[in-house]
Amino acid sequence: MFTYICLGTNNIARAAQFYDATLGALDLKRCDASSEPNWDGWVGWGIYEGHGTKEVALWLCEPFDGNPATAGNGTMVALQAKSWQEVNAFHAAAIANGGKSEGEPGLRPQYDADFYAAYIRDPDGNKLAAVCRGFTESHDK
Repeated sequence: MFTYICLGTNNIARAAQFYDATLGALDLKRCDASSEPNWDGWVGWGIYEGHGTKEVALWLCEPFDGNPATAGNGTMVALQAKSWQEVNAFHAAAIANGGKSEGEPGLRPQYDADFYAAYIRDPDGNKLAAVCRGFTESHDK
C-alpha cells in the first residue's frame, strides 16, 4: 500500500542520529540516495533502489514551507519487529537517544493475544511503535 512515509523534523542531524539508533534496533538501514539530485536535507531508512522504482521507506526532512515541523495528534507510524527483543531494543534505543516513552514494551491483549509492542516519541514529537506478532510468550534468546 505505501511506498514511503515522510515525517518532519526541525533538526535533521539530531533526527538522523536518533533514527540510526532506533531503527537500527529493528535492523533497518539508511537508504542510499546519493545518486539522486536535490536530496540534501533528506534522510531515510528502509529500501530505496532504482531511483525509487523499488521503495518502502521512512523519510525525514524539514518542512518545505519553512514553518516548524509539528507532530500530528493521532498520527503514528508502526514498524514491524521480528522479535520481542527487537521491540525492547527499539524502545531502549529511542529513550537513550532523546526519545520519550509512550508505552513500555509489552503484550497488548486489548488488540490481540500476540500483539507485543512499544510506543515512543522522537525528539520532534512524532509517535512511533514497534510491533511483533506471532508469539504470546518470549522466544528471545
